Amino acid sequence: MLALLDAWLLAPFDYGFMQRALVAGLALSLAAPPLGVFLMLRGMSLIGDAMAHAILPGVALGFLAAGFSLPLMSLGGILSGLLIAVLAGSVSQMTGHREDSAMASFFLISLAAGVMLVSLGGSSVDLTHVLFGSILAVDSTALVLIAGISSLIVVVLAMIFRALVVECLDPLFLRGQGVRGGVVHGIFLGLVVLNLTAGFQTLGTLMAVGLMMLPATTARFWSQRLEGLIAIAIGIALVASTGGLLLSYHLSLPSGPAIILLAGGGYVLSALFGRHHSLAARWCRHAAPLGAPEHD
Repeated sequence: MLALLDAWLLAPFDYGFMQRALVAGLALSLAAPPLGVFLMLRGMSLIGDAMAHAILPGVALGFLAAGFSLPLMSLGGILSGLLIAVLAGSVSQMTGHREDSAMASFFLISLAAGVMLVSLGGSSVDLTHVLFGSILAVDSTALVLIAGISSLIVVVLAMIFRALVVECLDPLFLRGQGVRGGVVHGIFLGLVVLNLTAGFQTLGTLMAVGLMMLPATTARFWSQRLEGLIAIAIGIALVASTGGLLLSYHLSLPSGPAIILLAGGGYVLSALFGRHHSLAARWCRHAAPLGAPEHD
């Protein structure tokens, strides 16, 4: 039994590429889910997906300039994501349109422009790598960059945590304390862009948002407290990252989709059997006798 567990759980990580992939996945799993929780609480879940595609033109320009140079592609992705965020915010303020509508419009433009740029400068293999990533191909340079960005996100998020919570619940109170909500919002969007830029090398621009949003939405079925949501989301992301790598190794599956599908499986199971708002919870509440006490 122990030999079987060793062969399935530990032996795959004897290889250097699996070790680097594991560290990269764990780093992203610590930084991405808290951002996803705040996106969910702010009603901005789909904006996270839009921002994931907003970095694509910058990544494509970096690829055209220097090939698979991760630092240059990451820099391009950061600048592109921040530019799209500023443009969407500016259009929203000048026209009165909702920010999510403006972001969705720029997301479509960014996606088409990025795919066009990569297609013009490379092969279908290059396009697949940029869109879907390859966590098993993470080298030492990429690992340092991913770990550095993830650490920066965690530190900055801890520094603005209280202001971010208040900005979600009561923006007027935050303004009364002399803190501009727009500044907090801008810093938060910047962290989202940084996280997606760190994630594109491992999961690709199309799925980098998955490790940020799926654990967060899954946690909503198990906790109603912010601290619980963040802790559970991080735990789910850690399990999905590690389990997805093991599945990809043993079953010869693509690693990125395996990680995201494992997180998606957790979401489906939680929607069915979770403690709060799931089908099972609703059935138990309706089946309980009238006047029976409800448990949180």
